Formats: sequence, C-alpha cells, structure tokens
Amino acid sequence: MRIPEGKYAWMVKIGERGQFVIPKEAREMFDLQPGNEILVLGDVKRGIAILPKALQKEYIAKIFSEMESNGEEASYE
Repeated sequence: MRIPEGKYAWMVKIGERGQFVIPKEAREMFDLQPGNEILVLGDVKRGIAILPKALQKEYIAKIFSEMESNGEEASYE
C-alpha cells in the first residue's frame, strides 16, 4: 500500500481507563506539549479525529459550512 506524502498512521493501545498515548513522532510533528488542549471529533461512520488547537478553528468552520450546505443543523449534547 502506498501512503501519500504528508499522511501518517500510528497504532496505539487504549488502556483500561480509556486513555492512550499519542506517539512521540506525532507529538513532535504537531508540537503537542503537556498541558496543550486538543479537540476530539467523532463521527459514527468515519471515526475519530484529533485536532491540535492551531487547526481547530479551520476545521470547525469547514464542518459547520458543510452542515449548512447540506441543510443540517448543529446538535450539542
């Protein structure tokens, strides 16, 4: 399988308390430091995405824009 340039995948194990460690290479790549906030998004069909704070506004804007174009309303629980 050929992986496109700039795309990465890592395997992690989820512990008994539901925690996992973000691999060192990923932490360095995205400059994630202890105490940083990350956004975890979930989609039943597409899975989970983890966004560093620097990318959150960009992706949230895309999500809401796509929802509006599809005639969907945002739902908060």
